[in-house]
Amino acid sequence: MKPSPHIDAILKSLPESPGVYQYFNAEGTIIYVGKAKNLKRRVNSYFNKEHDNYKTRVLVSNIADLKYIVVQSEQDAFLLENNLIKRYQPHYNILLKDGKTYPSICITREPYPRIFKTRNIVKSTGEYFGPYTFTNTVDLVLEIIHQLYPLRTCNMRMSEEQVANNKLKVCLKYHLKNCCGVCEGCTSREEYLSYIEAARKIIKGDAGELQDELMREMQALARQMRFEEAQALKEKYLLIEKFRSKTVISNTSVRDVDVFGYEEQEPNGSGTQSVFISMLRIHQGCIVQGQTIEYKKQLDEEKEEILAHGILELRAQLDALNVSAYVRNKEIIVPFMPDLMDQELKISTPSSGERKELLNLAMQNVRQYKLDRLKHADKLNPDQRAARILGRLQEMLGMETMPMWIDSFDNSNLQGSDAVAGCVVFKKAKPSKADYKKFSIKTVVGADDYASMREVVYRRYKRLMEEAEETGDLLKDHLPNLIIADGGIGQMHAIREAVEDQLGLHIPIAGLVKDDKHRTSTLLYGFPPKEVGMKATDEVFRFLTQIQDEVHRFAIAYHKQKRSKSQTKSELDEVPGIGEKTKTELLKAFKSIKRLREAKLEDIQKIVGNHRGSVIYEHFHGKISR
Repeated sequence: MKPSPHIDAILKSLPESPGVYQYFNAEGTIIYVGKAKNLKRRVNSYFNKEHDNYKTRVLVSNIADLKYIVVQSEQDAFLLENNLIKRYQPHYNILLKDGKTYPSICITREPYPRIFKTRNIVKSTGEYFGPYTFTNTVDLVLEIIHQLYPLRTCNMRMSEEQVANNKLKVCLKYHLKNCCGVCEGCTSREEYLSYIEAARKIIKGDAGELQDELMREMQALARQMRFEEAQALKEKYLLIEKFRSKTVISNTSVRDVDVFGYEEQEPNGSGTQSVFISMLRIHQGCIVQGQTIEYKKQLDEEKEEILAHGILELRAQLDALNVSAYVRNKEIIVPFMPDLMDQELKISTPSSGERKELLNLAMQNVRQYKLDRLKHADKLNPDQRAARILGRLQEMLGMETMPMWIDSFDNSNLQGSDAVAGCVVFKKAKPSKADYKKFSIKTVVGADDYASMREVVYRRYKRLMEEAEETGDLLKDHLPNLIIADGGIGQMHAIREAVEDQLGLHIPIAGLVKDDKHRTSTLLYGFPPKEVGMKATDEVFRFLTQIQDEVHRFAIAYHKQKRSKSQTKSELDEVPGIGEKTKTELLKAFKSIKRLREAKLEDIQKIVGNHRGSVIYEHFHGKISR
């Protein structure tokens, strides 16, 4: 796109230095902020070539003005870009969304502090630790604290004057030995605050230091022959040991590090894509903080750039929660190298060992967060899931329209006998069981799956064409947007012959192939059919697997039903004078034709009477001699 004379003049004067550029629209609003190692080369690239990405083309068409800021280094450019994006929230930059609120642990700022779990951060009221991505970690920490130290859990406002003047009374928890009764002076304030300080060490991951203190006190008491007191400390020591075994990383040589996970969501129908970045802060071998954020991709930003933004944002968020609680770690672990220049940071992408285990944990955490977000969104708006899956399928197959109506076919027979087929219908990504169809094969002799498929597909869409003609509706409203064969290339060609060659219709056709273990493995599309790449964890893959499993189940169930009726018919329907009621009574009593054939005459007569019993017995064994 050729720039305006005003923009062209600025482009010619741009320096070849690191810096940050800002694009403005006609109203003077910042619509995009970017960084560059070389401002002249980077900014000119927007105007001297055609862009494949649609949103990039729209961005360039809306640029009415641009400004730039020169900085000393690429690192400074990155930090400035990050600050400007957070401040102005430009429309075409990645947008940071508020993440899920994870629980934190609060130590209140009171004369007699309380310790509890909360999701509301009010920094003026207490000291906060966290957030914790694993809520069971919070519960475990609080459990060990209250086992070791009988801290108060009541919400009663408590001052030193009230305690000194005996204005407060202990509650039931004191009598149950779950509280130290500080409100009535049963424990001094100094001792109570020592409990709080010990609890703070546990929360901060310094339980090992606390254990060392307990060991020294325990040994001192033992030397003084104060064995009962030493035993009480030993019990606390063992409780902390048990706690650390549950929360400390098995190999604690990785002491202080921030670990990041990265996961992208498939683009929805509008092309918007979410990116999730998770951080776990490890302090002295313990997970002490965690947070996850979500970005909305606006253009075609590189994942290295987005991860770099996420690292800065997450570390800033966790540092802001409690500046004094933890020292900012100098090492970070990432799944791939971010576009981040920071000489003070040691950045690694481990492939094995304990650091790799930590990275796997962060990746597991961010994937779970992504799953939770999708489930929550689907509950609020069920149609959103359908639009997301079908939009993604449309994009993968390059279809002109979203496949809101999908038909899937499967054949079933036993060595050519009782051949049937089933058609299942999915509308808006959900089974529409009222529209399912069963077919008994009429024109094919023997086990010819391709000929059977041609027959049922022809019958299915010939009927839908006739219905459209009868009602006067548009034909396209009576036909699916996509046909899926439970099979490979041969089945797809059979469907195409019926749909296009015999009926003159044009409906996209796909095929689902199973592996040796009879599990969905490959999606085929187009003619000649080509494989469409998918991961087993892909939401679209799971949806297609659901369709294949459902059509197979439906066809098999109908085949079993027909085979059962066929077996019954071949025996009893040939007996003269025997109706449906009599057949039902016999099968209910004898369970199968085989048992009926082996039954004695008198046993049959007890069920259906002497005359009909004799007729049935003679059918199986010949005429009875009188």
